[in-house]
Amino acid sequence: MPTAPPPAPANPWRALAVALLNLSGLGLGYAVVRRWGLMAVCWVATVILLVVALPADPDGVPGPTVVLYLVLLALAAVHGASVGLRTRLALLPSAVIAAALGVVLLAVPATGVVLYDGAREEATEQMLLDRLDRADKLVRESGKQPFATAEAGYRRALGVYGALTDDHPGSRAARRVPGRLKVYYATVGAPYARQDYCSAVSPLKYLRTVPRTIGKKALGDLSAWPDDRLATSLYECAAASLSGGDSDWTSRFGELLSTFPASAQARKVEPAVKTAVDHAVKSVRGDDPCAAVQRLDGLGTQVRGLPGEQAGLADALGKDADRASRSARSGAYACGVAQYKDGKFSDAVTTMNDFAKNNPNDRNRARAQKTAIAAEVAQTVPAAGKRLPTTASGGSIAVTVKNDSPDDITVLYTGPVTGSFDLKACGSCASYTLGSTLRIGFKPCSDSGRHYPQRTIRLPVGTTYFVHKSRSGTGKTPASDTAKLSPGYVYTECAYTTSLGY
Repeated sequence: MPTAPPPAPANPWRALAVALLNLSGLGLGYAVVRRWGLMAVCWVATVILLVVALPADPDGVPGPTVVLYLVLLALAAVHGASVGLRTRLALLPSAVIAAALGVVLLAVPATGVVLYDGAREEATEQMLLDRLDRADKLVRESGKQPFATAEAGYRRALGVYGALTDDHPGSRAARRVPGRLKVYYATVGAPYARQDYCSAVSPLKYLRTVPRTIGKKALGDLSAWPDDRLATSLYECAAASLSGGDSDWTSRFGELLSTFPASAQARKVEPAVKTAVDHAVKSVRGDDPCAAVQRLDGLGTQVRGLPGEQAGLADALGKDADRASRSARSGAYACGVAQYKDGKFSDAVTTMNDFAKNNPNDRNRARAQKTAIAAEVAQTVPAAGKRLPTTASGGSIAVTVKNDSPDDITVLYTGPVTGSFDLKACGSCASYTLGSTLRIGFKPCSDSGRHYPQRTIRLPVGTTYFVHKSRSGTGKTPASDTAKLSPGYVYTECAYTTSLGY
């Protein structure tokens, strides 16, 4: 029976050669000492590592796998050195040559590490470029939606751009971000390019917040890109609302004057306001003076609320506001006339009385007072409102008006002349029921034993409409009478009040 060859003398070079050859990861040290099973174990370990590591992933090989493989290499090197110390080499002529070959073969794992790192970096670059592409797609899709709906998408895309520039500043994706941001700004600000100025305000205001997320280095000139466009949008949107009679123009102009007080757009605010006031003043003489007066009254209040101090427009805007308010007060006369002619007698009474109160020196004040009286008469006797009253007074026919009423009364009359006066109460008189006034033979002021408070006025020939109303007001219906006055007669008009009942 053959016996195993005796161990070779100890040779450190053999031990070193086997250890170095095993460090290649291919088990070549075991091959030169003919330990084929152990070599196979080294191959299996290396194959498992390659399966785990390839293809290259941005996250690299899991740490425990690398540690375990290095431990196996170290054990293979130590064990191989122990075996090679007293085992003759089978495939190589000398231990020195084997050691040199082991040193050369160490370049294999080193090269693999370098190549793998490069592949992992490329995988990382591709991953970042994929993120960039997804953000770009999100911007394109958001650009097809209204800003209120698209804002969330814009913010997510911006977060990706910011993360690329902050976390991966040297990557190819990060170097492309500045160009993408130009597209981003153009997409978000697209309403401005379409001259849809009101819709452009919100997205442009949003773009002014972008520097909080993206550094100025990546933004470059884009940092100031929205400013002039936002100022223009605020002005154009407000000017369109102002000329169109809407009420939301004040907030736009206010924001413009506060945010961009030194801009050319801010300097255009006062001329726009002045033009609006001019147009409203002119409209008082148009078809709808009441709407013009209401417009002027609103302009006076709204213009005073504009923050014109920073832009140096406070004085000019104040003058525009004062002119609008003055014109509203004086224009109320035209409104009252229109209301009277349209048969809106109750509105005309209020409008004309307010006009007379607010404009004591206006040349139309006297006629406004007459119109208020005529309108009040016409509320009870509509025929009295067919013609606008004049400021004429007096006449050739004496008319005595007596008060057959327990109340102080006001007598209003209109016709060729218009006026009013008060009569004191008749202490022994009572109000008539509505039913009694409808009976045949009804004759107020016919009790010869009573002293009726009275007043004589002179009126022209023609039809005069009278209304007598209690000054206490409550529960008393104004009484009325229509008198057709002819020359050569003396007339007595009896004023009385009625209450509901029969």
